[in-house]
Amino acid sequence: MTLSMYQASIPVFVRALSNLAHVLAKGEAHARAKGVTDEVLLNTRLIPDMLPLVKQVQIACDMAARGAARLAGVEPASFEDNETTLEQLYARIRQVIDYVQGFGASQIDGSEGRDIHLKMRNGELDFNGQDYLFTFVIPNLYFHCTTTYVILREAGAELGKTDFIAGARQ
Repeated sequence: MTLSMYQASIPVFVRALSNLAHVLAKGEAHARAKGVTDEVLLNTRLIPDMLPLVKQVQIACDMAARGAARLAGVEPASFEDNETTLEQLYARIRQVIDYVQGFGASQIDGSEGRDIHLKMRNGELDFNGQDYLFTFVIPNLYFHCTTTYVILREAGAELGKTDFIAGARQ
């Protein structure tokens, strides 16, 4: 049995984002109990030169949305980075989950060899679809989900490994 590009991408993206929403909700509950405002929580960072929680969630969402679109060979949808409340951040996660679920297997399967070219701040990157998924999109998605978890954990939220791995399925 082989694993298709669709199976290796869309369900993985949906699960990661669903678990991210679960982790965020537990962080929100802790913040509310301690009287911490959305503004303070969303701007919390691990260290001064790292991006704040809000940006970690936005980038995780962008990785999933842009990854799905590029694998499907279509122009990625644009999502504004304008969230200032937790409710807006949850809405973004839901919107991106809906967006990636809109891609069917017929659009993603066979994208292993698709040429993908990215223009980044520090230069340009070229991938085939399989390398793009496994060496760029998934590692970046999980980096930003993990960083969100760690920011919330450091802030005192009662989170464990199961929240990160099984979050929404608990």
